[in-house]
Amino acid sequence: RRFANPLSSPQTSRTHGNSKMATDPQCTMPPAGGFSFDLVTRNEKLSSAGMTVPKATKTGTTICGVVFKDGLVLGADTRATEGPIVADKVCQKIHYLSPKIYCCGAGTAADCDNVTSMISSNLELHRLRTEREPRVKTACRMLRQHLYQYQGHVGAALVLGGVDHTGPSLYCIHPHGSVAKMPYVTMGSGSLAAMAVFEAGYKPDMEEEEAKKLVRDAIASGIFNDLGSGSNVDICVITQDKVDYKRPYEVANSRGERQSDFQVKRGTTAVLTTSVRPFAVTSETVTTFGTDAAPMDTA
Repeated sequence: RRFANPLSSPQTSRTHGNSKMATDPQCTMPPAGGFSFDLVTRNEKLSSAGMTVPKATKTGTTICGVVFKDGLVLGADTRATEGPIVADKVCQKIHYLSPKIYCCGAGTAADCDNVTSMISSNLELHRLRTEREPRVKTACRMLRQHLYQYQGHVGAALVLGGVDHTGPSLYCIHPHGSVAKMPYVTMGSGSLAAMAVFEAGYKPDMEEEEAKKLVRDAIASGIFNDLGSGSNVDICVITQDKVDYKRPYEVANSRGERQSDFQVKRGTTAVLTTSVRPFAVTSETVTTFGTDAAPMDTA
């Protein structure tokens, strides 16, 4: 469905009350492909008038996934932030959907937790109804339809990975519902650093240990180059025979040892005067409560 451009001419605008829609050939033509830059002039005028341009919100996460010869490996850091504050150092960002389908979440932590929990429940109901193991494509369709329904207002950027009878599948799902299927993906504020590691070290048909090391290096690159990512490295290896979820796989950002003692020794500060005031007890009263009350019925 295409909406009318406020800067376009009245002859080409499309409204439900226009009687020229049935006769004007321009109204019956299919929409042209490619990008439309019709609103550039309007946006420039609004900016010059003082309107603040919306800014993108950083997700504060590094998540990634890569496909190897027999399966795939998902990876994530464990730092959760509230602006400049580290809210959680061991946040779990690799979520369970089904026995062989897992999902990494970046963005709003509550949205990621609730969306993955809801889709996991729907996949289990789907398995009971069909008496078949769910496919990765089914989970992808459920996630993208739910996110597209909210037009990006559910802040969940997801890396979906799993293994079914068709083999390993890895999807990148954006908050507004767009999907891309690739052999390796990264998401989050540290995704550029992780993608640099993938582009330099990825090769088709890798072994499991090679894929695990590549994912570890990618997550560590995001941890050390992005302030929104940090703490530990979690990975999840999914094949036809097993699911190996290692949490933590490596403590990349360990806490350093204290180099010196910061306790102040006794006598460091001089005592100039000392005053002791004795207090005399003149009277003392003891009141007992509950002596005249009726006994409690314990029958």
